[in-house]
Amino acid sequence: SYFTDFGTNAEMLWGSVDPRPYLTPQSRLFVRNHTRTPQISRTTYALRVFGDGLSTPRTEDDALSFTFADLQRLPHHELTAVLECTGNGRRFFKDQQGQTVSGTGWSLGAVGTVRWNGVRLRDVLTSIGLAPDAVSIQATGLDDPFVSGTTDYGRVRRPFPVGKALDDAILAWGMNGEDLLPDHGYPLRLVLPGWVGIASIKWLGSLEVSRTELTSPWNTTFYRMTGPQWPADSPPLTVNPVRSAWELDRDAVLPSRPVTLTGRSWSGAGRISRVSVSLDGGESWRPAVLDRRSREDEGWTQWSVRWADPRPGRHELLARATDEQGRTQPLVAVFNTQGYFFDAVV
Repeated sequence: SYFTDFGTNAEMLWGSVDPRPYLTPQSRLFVRNHTRTPQISRTTYALRVFGDGLSTPRTEDDALSFTFADLQRLPHHELTAVLECTGNGRRFFKDQQGQTVSGTGWSLGAVGTVRWNGVRLRDVLTSIGLAPDAVSIQATGLDDPFVSGTTDYGRVRRPFPVGKALDDAILAWGMNGEDLLPDHGYPLRLVLPGWVGIASIKWLGSLEVSRTELTSPWNTTFYRMTGPQWPADSPPLTVNPVRSAWELDRDAVLPSRPVTLTGRSWSGAGRISRVSVSLDGGESWRPAVLDRRSREDEGWTQWSVRWADPRPGRHELLARATDEQGRTQPLVAVFNTQGYFFDAVV
């Protein structure tokens, strides 16, 4: 089996990961949907762009429209980056820290590293013209409106700063050289490298560019820290934390002979500078060997450790990474009621 099935969501199983390839095959990438996957034709698709943040302001009714062919005439761009759900690791709040949180009980498999193919968002915006005081862009998807209980939150949408748009944001039509699969946003999705997965809106339908800060439930109600110790106005979550995973099932059975174990570590803020591992439940630590060949762009880092004398019995393995910004995985993740950013050593 390659996935844990959560209905409209699916989690990659780390024990199924081939340790040799660097990129995650699209067919093995986790799926996170708020509703159902829409079926959209590339031939009739159009991206609508509007707002008072354009050099020539446009209302939603008067939006500029880009067909798929229009977008493909712009300079093509590729970027390798980690895609990760904000709630990756959520189950460990309960399993490891005894804390009750809401949301899908991901282990650590709501993540992957892929090569995105598409156009830079800044090239699209430059072709239109940005107002010098534009500050915020709201991306809205074409999937069904999200209804929870009796509340209809509308279509999935989330704003992000113009600075991010002009930095490394991509409008992607492909992954690893293939067309996007419907579950991953066909025919076009936004990609904000390093940021929480919700920011990379799938089935992208429109972009509103504004001179004022835009909001949506996905950056005010959801995808921010909530709970007793968090202020009511805690900021929306953006850059993903540091995490690590072994390429093993949770209860893997290993031979009692010398073995090389592998894993991967990643961070939303940049590359991984070191990984420490423990083969005895945290009693002792040693450096893992980092595979420097795999350190592309904002992708993850592969690593390995040689276990020379694994003895019969039960062993607890831990991996702890530090990124180039100096951020290190803690031993305890900070509690929040929605179970975001479980970044502790698992």
